[in-house]
Amino acid sequence: MAISEHRFIRSVEPGDLGPAFEAALGGLDRDAVVRRLWARNWTVWKDEDREISNRLGWLDAPISAAADIPAMAAFAAAVRGEGLDRAVVLGMGGSSLAPDVFARLFPTDPGGLALEVLDTTEPGAVAAAAARLDPGRTLFLVSSKSGSTAELVALLSFFYDRSVRALGRDGAGRRFAAITDPGSPLEGLAGSLGFRKVFAGRPDIGGRFSALSPFGLLPAALMGLDLGRLLERARETAADCRAETATGNPGAVLGAFLGASARGGRDKLVLLVPPRLVPFAAWLEQLVAESTGKEGRGLLPIVETDPEAALRPGPDRVLVEIGNVPTGLDAGLPLLRLAFDDPYDLGGQFFLWELATAVAGHLLGINPFDQPDVESTKQRTREVLAAGGAAGPVPAAVRLTGGDPAAGEALGRFLDGGRSGDYLAILAFLPPRPEVVSSLAALRARLASRTGLPVTVGFGPRYLHSTGQLHKGDANRGLFLLLAASGLPEVAIPELPGAARPARDFAGLFRAQARGDELALEGKGRRVLSVDLVEPVEDGLAALIAALG
Repeated sequence: MAISEHRFIRSVEPGDLGPAFEAALGGLDRDAVVRRLWARNWTVWKDEDREISNRLGWLDAPISAAADIPAMAAFAAAVRGEGLDRAVVLGMGGSSLAPDVFARLFPTDPGGLALEVLDTTEPGAVAAAAARLDPGRTLFLVSSKSGSTAELVALLSFFYDRSVRALGRDGAGRRFAAITDPGSPLEGLAGSLGFRKVFAGRPDIGGRFSALSPFGLLPAALMGLDLGRLLERARETAADCRAETATGNPGAVLGAFLGASARGGRDKLVLLVPPRLVPFAAWLEQLVAESTGKEGRGLLPIVETDPEAALRPGPDRVLVEIGNVPTGLDAGLPLLRLAFDDPYDLGGQFFLWELATAVAGHLLGINPFDQPDVESTKQRTREVLAAGGAAGPVPAAVRLTGGDPAAGEALGRFLDGGRSGDYLAILAFLPPRPEVVSSLAALRARLASRTGLPVTVGFGPRYLHSTGQLHKGDANRGLFLLLAASGLPEVAIPELPGAARPARDFAGLFRAQARGDELALEGKGRRVLSVDLVEPVEDGLAALIAALG
């Protein structure tokens, strides 16, 4: 079956996936999936319309978003005209990952604001950001569809209070703007606190599909990026993805490749990218994992920059190479190669992967637009906090200290429980400083060598809004090594008029989120090993690595 040429799809080498891949493409044509998808026919996915037809606004976003460009450009110009030189996005998950891609992939335009994203409740990171940021020269962009997540309320409370102390109430309000859906608690809060502007999100676009809506585009506008050029690339790809014959439709080809892989037991999606595209791969991680990881199914993205690690053989792995990574090696895995030559290709890549994920959802028989298991960790976290915070004992599989020799012994026994087809996820509720990132990379490599399993690393609470759904919704293939820091600085969360304070301080919230996810995973029958690491956590990580031999 011949695949039509497309500027993004360099090659498809399905290997032993070939028959299933061709069958998936044929099934898309037989069932007129592309035509029905564009007609917003919710029966493409399920027999009941639950959170489907009201989540398909992303299909027209490349066209409809153009109407928002003048207002965004005017806002960005006004902010720059007042002498502000930095914008900080406060948000989680779909509200923060696309801005993070823009911030890290594009250089800041000379006339734009430097952009950064703060999506953690780790107190050291929050305190470091506060010390670094000048309230008088910083715009805080509070970004959330629901407008009520605990992380968002905590971060807003902290930075708004700090700005009021430095600038007064009126001055502080001028340093804040919001992106949220109409009628959300954040919309009302922004009005009462005197935010300079509120941009409306689209209720018919889910968070992980919102890159080409104000949640992604406003931060890009503040950087000074050419939104017209970005959306033009998205429109070109969207037009290509209207082709009703699957082999001529790049989104259908990619979606069939993903769906056939997962249906055939190749449920580990290895994303081989050059280092510059790691932020884009993090966006993909959320899109694919949260969309497909449910009802005992799912694709687990595994981001690799090392070709040798990416090409490690396995009957449960499939490989997508993005951005022409030279390997010089035979993949030995089903392989699809995607071009990514220009940062502005992001517009097209965002849409390509959104449509492909929707197609893969059809092939897997799941609804790619809901997230039925995300709430469980939030509820458990609230219970931990209501019971007195994270200080008291909480039931756990094992609770150890990283420097204790027993921790290494318990880790060895835990790893011995791995089975063929499993994966190992390091859930790191640790300070996200560079030294910890390096230590976790070393631990990941050692664990992969020790077990032969795919290993992922996710910093909490960020991963809760990304792979957390798959961890609880897939076929119970995961072993979860939850690493939680103790001895963290106490950074108070101030009271904020009109909002309930989620916790007294960031350390308590951070620890409660770790324990909340531990309990949620155990409630789903997942295999969890918890290890406490006292600051500096690098010492405990080194001890764990040494214990693995």
